[in-house]
Amino acid sequence: MVDLPTIALREIGALSRGKGITKAEISTTGVPCIRYGEIYTSYGNVTFELNSNASIEAAEKSTPIEAGDIIIAASGETTEEIGKAVAYLGNEAAVAGGDTLVLKGHGQDPTYLAHALNSETVVRQKSRLGKGNSVVHIHASDLESVKVPLPPLLEQRKIAEILRTWDGALEALTALRTAKTRRLDSLRAALLFGGLRLDGQRRNWELRRLAEFTHELTARNGQNALGRDAVMGVTKANGIVPMREQTIATNISRYKRLPPRAFAYNPMRINVGSIAMNEGQSEVLVSPDYVVFGCDADGLDPNYLDHLRKTRWWGHYINSGGSGSVRMRTYYDDLAAMKLLLPELDEQREITRILNTARDDLIITEKEIKAFNHQKRGLMQKLLTGEWRVQP
Repeated sequence: MVDLPTIALREIGALSRGKGITKAEISTTGVPCIRYGEIYTSYGNVTFELNSNASIEAAEKSTPIEAGDIIIAASGETTEEIGKAVAYLGNEAAVAGGDTLVLKGHGQDPTYLAHALNSETVVRQKSRLGKGNSVVHIHASDLESVKVPLPPLLEQRKIAEILRTWDGALEALTALRTAKTRRLDSLRAALLFGGLRLDGQRRNWELRRLAEFTHELTARNGQNALGRDAVMGVTKANGIVPMREQTIATNISRYKRLPPRAFAYNPMRINVGSIAMNEGQSEVLVSPDYVVFGCDADGLDPNYLDHLRKTRWWGHYINSGGSGSVRMRTYYDDLAAMKLLLPELDEQREITRILNTARDDLIITEKEIKAFNHQKRGLMQKLLTGEWRVQP
């Protein structure tokens, strides 16, 4: 192994700050531009296509960019976000908006340099330089001191070529995930509301209240029957997850018991999607402030309800309270008042089987993306530190 030489960014090129382009200054025509938020929404690749245009007036006061320039996000929600870099490889004249930094005149392979700026060792350096609380900023004068691994130019190009192969695979997988997500959403919309009926199913659906098929669960963890490792939280992105130790109360006897296939939610956060079904095989605990409820075995399949809660219709009900007014808290009685067209149990289960197949197919692709990203990070660590050297 030969360690790569590291060079401070100020010795590689010149940094200039992008100038603000407001939403009102984005137009369908004008000069192509990139704003700092678009750096984060790229699928993970270090190159990007321009999808926005700034008005002529806004472009004249903004920072011009050209092929080979590196655009760096100068603000973010966390210290890990700041300093994310992308390379502009287009040929058309373009500009960079506010909260960005533009690296020009670097004379290096732009794709390699963007990867190097996003590598773990450089990210750690940048995260220490961030300033601010709710929004973290990094200044050009601080970023100039960051040291970047820099092999010879021909080796940079070879490394960029290798990583481009991984980026292409990730791009294809991301597009596949998007298509599978849309398919699942479409199937839910069609099957859960009777727009698409299954073969042999011709019975009418009845308009019923959720209260007729569910029941609130209020059992507590008396005598501390379950330990602290059973305490869970509910998130929109990951469902039921272990709660951080520092947020768990000293006495957990009042925590509510959540059986398998029952639901839990924070009444103040269900409007942002923080509700989930316990998909595990064991009973767990949730905050005493949560609402916990289960489905009646002879009337409502929990998996059917789990798919239903991921539809736009469900979100509209939660956010409007069913009557057009926004709820600050949604308790069990509020949720149980929901009216829905419900098929009989056998049809619910067949619909669920189809939706579960589409959902599991999507999960497989998500796991592939996670695995590819993990492997790519490991590969970058080897290539961008010189542990693995490549021949041009």
